[in-house]
Amino acid sequence: MNAKATKLAPLEVASRLDKLRTRFDDAQVDALIVTNLANVRYLSGFSGSAGVVVVTAKGALLTTDGRYRTQSAEQVQAAGVAGSLDIAIGNGEGQRAAVKAALVAASAARVGLESEDVSWAASRRWRELFEGEAEGIPATGIVEGLREVKDAGELDRMARAAAIADAALVEVLPMLAEVGKTTITEEEFALVLDTAMRRGGAEDRAFDTIVAAGPHSAKPHHQPTATALAPGDPVVVDFGATFEGYRSDMTRTFWLGGEPTGEMARVFAVVKDSQARGVAAVRAGVSAKDVDTVCRDVITEAGWADRFEHGTGHGVGLDIHEAPTVSQQGAAILAPGVVVTVEPGVYLPGVGGVRIEDTLVVTEDGSRTLTGFTKDVAA
Repeated sequence: MNAKATKLAPLEVASRLDKLRTRFDDAQVDALIVTNLANVRYLSGFSGSAGVVVVTAKGALLTTDGRYRTQSAEQVQAAGVAGSLDIAIGNGEGQRAAVKAALVAASAARVGLESEDVSWAASRRWRELFEGEAEGIPATGIVEGLREVKDAGELDRMARAAAIADAALVEVLPMLAEVGKTTITEEEFALVLDTAMRRGGAEDRAFDTIVAAGPHSAKPHHQPTATALAPGDPVVVDFGATFEGYRSDMTRTFWLGGEPTGEMARVFAVVKDSQARGVAAVRAGVSAKDVDTVCRDVITEAGWADRFEHGTGHGVGLDIHEAPTVSQQGAAILAPGVVVTVEPGVYLPGVGGVRIEDTLVVTEDGSRTLTGFTKDVAA
């Protein structure tokens, strides 16, 4: 499949500010200062490394520094929010003054600060800024709640990111067949995979690529090393691409030199069954916790409950880990447009581990898988 073949639907940025305002009453705020950069991009289209969005009952402001004077104007215009979002460019003091002016003009008495993103020191600075004018209120998940359900443009970009990653793995997988004939390390395989994604159109990796061979595969977040791959190794490859800000996430576990043997053969079979059942469970109206339970029950029945030590999955979008959480702590009810991963695993210390992961979109009648690479284990 040509990862660049289809035209992308536009992002529906223009409606997001008004949708955010409808959440103010529940959060008991009159305005929100948005400092999380993924949230800034979601509301404004601006993708720079420094910026703040202030949203009041009737207005909105993006403030950033002079490095982004042209970029911010271009991106806000392209996002279709130029008419509803002002831009203020300046140094730190100038930006803070612009924020305060926007809050005063709106007569905002209770100003939300993103409590998951703002440090204690930053919180104090913000409160000092509008002391006597307004009260700072901790706000959690207001923008993130909007981000859970993706629009058509977001889904198209995530599908493009997934297609780029799929194609990259197809390109580099033949290297694994050469293991034993030539020396290939975890680091080298990760590098060629990352490079293939960039050649395929990715703007970056979605996260630090994981390549974990042999006993290293029993570490869920192993960082690639100079360890050489060897015949008879399980190899966990967990990776993704970023396209126009949106990410993909996929894990495949391979067995080098044929089919898995011994206890690891059973691990592969159990994880594959667990993951397939979890994928089948993803649909609108189902709780995220129940998807986790479906996967976890298979592994528990096999006797490895204590070797599945992470949640079954998570949301994906502008961040690689975002709401909802697919775990025993997951309270969300899945709805059409929500994107989640299903990635159960079993990890046997000193022996090896297996994880299989897909990224799925919840649909009206089930789900659609974005990550399409085969789950064949032999490499």
